[in-house]
Amino acid sequence: MKNILQVGITGGIGSGKSTMSKIFAALGVPVYDADSHAKKLMTTDGILVSQIKKVFGDLAYLPDGTLNRSWLAGHVFHDEAKLTLLNQLVHPRVGEDYKNWVHRQRTPYVLKEAALMYEAGSDKMLDKVIVISSPEKLRFARVLRRDTHRTAEQLKAIVEKQMPEEEKLKRADFIIVNDEVQLLIPQVLKLHQEFTKD
Repeated sequence: MKNILQVGITGGIGSGKSTMSKIFAALGVPVYDADSHAKKLMTTDGILVSQIKKVFGDLAYLPDGTLNRSWLAGHVFHDEAKLTLLNQLVHPRVGEDYKNWVHRQRTPYVLKEAALMYEAGSDKMLDKVIVISSPEKLRFARVLRRDTHRTAEQLKAIVEKQMPEEEKLKRADFIIVNDEVQLLIPQVLKLHQEFTKD
């Protein structure tokens, strides 16, 4: 069997990564959502769980074994060194899980969706990367509509921790514009044709 083409999807918060992934999924393309897999692995991967407990202590987990998200977020989000440490534990386990997932797929190409693709260096494992681009004002409006618990200040803090959009666009193999002027589906279909041609 020939090698499966591995394509990444990334972009800033609220840019439309999940919406774009859903369109690809509707075309029958397997999509690996790195963020949701990371959350799952933090409670199901024995190696990762023991590493997190060793570094951050038992308070990182609740008595029922679920991740103590609010405690961990409060503990690491405003501490650059601790956040880096947590990412250094999580990203390699997600990378391993992703590799195993790819081996089980039987399609011409697969997609890996990740918010911190370039920041984590996981783009190096992929053949191509799509960056989805949206004006910041529009992205913020979308997220504040979707995540009613977030504030504009929290969003600014998240954006500051991510690679600037200009840098992502420079590194991209493909750019999808999601500005509510250009239609998303035709752009996705064009890429789908590109990835499935022999």
